[in-house]
Amino acid sequence: MSQTEEPKYSVLQSYDDIEIRQYEPKIVAETVIQTERDRANKAAFSILAAYIFGENTSVTKIAMTAPVTQSQPSEKIAMTAPVIQQEAAENIATSAWAVQFVMPSEYTLATLPKPKDSRITIKEVPSNKVAAIRFSGLAEDEQLQENEAKLSAFLARQGIETKGKAIYAFYDSPFILPAFRHNEVMLELK
Repeated sequence: MSQTEEPKYSVLQSYDDIEIRQYEPKIVAETVIQTERDRANKAAFSILAAYIFGENTSVTKIAMTAPVTQSQPSEKIAMTAPVIQQEAAENIATSAWAVQFVMPSEYTLATLPKPKDSRITIKEVPSNKVAAIRFSGLAEDEQLQENEAKLSAFLARQGIETKGKAIYAFYDSPFILPAFRHNEVMLELK
């Protein structure tokens, strides 16, 4: 079992590979990339990884020492799972994708290091209820659309209404063999 922290939630109902979950509030670092989904995910991952690996300014107060230097301290932030992706905007010419890293639960908005990259936004996501379908393998457009359709059909049969666009969650490194990867498609519930 992975030691990587994941967002906290309660399973309200379970149906084979589909769960209805209630998520606790969480803080995310987000960047929006305007290109097709897979390219956006790769570009955003690099931006967000730089932030958690130290391209940030620590807000932790440090005792005064001598000599005084001009550099501001940064800090490394632990990687969590999943990496979250959701379509942010779409028009005829291009689409935009929001990619998020969930921040470790030890941080608050006041204690989280500030990103040096202006393309990163830090925000709190309130508690929400979602339906999630889990699948392994590659998370390419075809698999994501297939699982989104399966989840949507299930919710329609149950009379459960959704809001917003599908949320894609990727739990594993691309170095993990596809058969062992954990991916999810989620739909927020009204």
